[in-house]
Amino acid sequence: MKDKATIKQMIEELKTLKTDNMYLNDFFHTWKESDDEIAAVFQVAEVLRAMRENNISTKVFDSGLGISIFRDNSTRTRFSFASACNLLGLEVQDLDEKTSQIAHGETIRETANMVSFMADVIGIRDDMYIGKGHTYMKTVAEAVQDGYDDGVLEQRPTLVNLQCDIDHPTQSMADMLHVINHFGGVENLKGKKIAMTWAYSPSYGKPLSVPQGIIGLFTRFGMDVVLAHPEGYNVMADVEEVAKENAKKSGGSYKRVGSMAEAFKDADIVYPKSWAPFAVMEERTKIVEHGDQDALKALEKSCLANNAKFKDWTCTEDLMKTTKDGKALYMHCLPADISGVSCKEGEVEASVFDRYLVPLYKEASFKPYIIASMIFLSKFQNPSAKLDELLDSAAKRIK
Repeated sequence: MKDKATIKQMIEELKTLKTDNMYLNDFFHTWKESDDEIAAVFQVAEVLRAMRENNISTKVFDSGLGISIFRDNSTRTRFSFASACNLLGLEVQDLDEKTSQIAHGETIRETANMVSFMADVIGIRDDMYIGKGHTYMKTVAEAVQDGYDDGVLEQRPTLVNLQCDIDHPTQSMADMLHVINHFGGVENLKGKKIAMTWAYSPSYGKPLSVPQGIIGLFTRFGMDVVLAHPEGYNVMADVEEVAKENAKKSGGSYKRVGSMAEAFKDADIVYPKSWAPFAVMEERTKIVEHGDQDALKALEKSCLANNAKFKDWTCTEDLMKTTKDGKALYMHCLPADISGVSCKEGEVEASVFDRYLVPLYKEASFKPYIIASMIFLSKFQNPSAKLDELLDSAAKRIK
């Protein structure tokens, strides 16, 4: 556990980072944030965690709401958002679209203002349909900005992307903070190889945003990032271009390969995770728009049959032996499809998953602090001064 002197030093380091553009702004995609801004999210997350471990209250709000809008199922991210809001002193209210006036034709812009009268942050997950999730988030952000500019809202809520069709920034940043801690500092990441690989799943519609988030962020740290998938399981070309540019700037590398074996060889980190092909997700979105249930069922049947051709794309003990010293860090956003446990055949062998259970839980544990950090940096123009204030007052969380 870090002592107060160490926390003080961490806050001093934060002062060297330029975060002005994060103030009163939203967090959509990691690649839209500067290197200093990404570093600041990690630094504030670490400070908040250290304060909580030292029983120091980090409540910076006396009142206010955090609005959560989950248009897809969630366990970890839902509770991480609630934990993050509570850590800072906000109460969470979930918008259930089925029981709201949205069912009666209320527009997105109207809903955004109606839920934001005393809201300081809106967290949205909308990841299932290509071209829809990020667009929805931008519409909400524009609506609350208009509401604030017109004097309808006393404050402008920050929007945090809890997963869209393009990126999953809270996941990829929690993953990276786990990696930074695992390897003993960001300075130790250069040259480390991470294998972000497709893996077989008995379901077909998993979003692209996790693999895209990983290649879009990890390439910024001088790492050797390898994306592996069967033919046809491409991610968005635009995000691959982001990864290539990041690698060029950071001195790392990015490449795509056609086998798990090649990706796993000498890897320091492996991330076997299923996703649906970009072309399939595009087709699925169009079918859903037209409400054609027969076509949707036919697409699912076709995709499951195609997935089944690649059941050998699974994380096995034998593959793990081919990684760096046979000891690569296994990662997953969870829940994983575990062969013989959650499904007959899936992404990972049970023995591999069980062996990494504690590291996986640690990986997930960073997400509440990452989300809290994103909120914190958007609300305070001088975040280090506010953290100094919290540390100096040292109000006890548990009295």
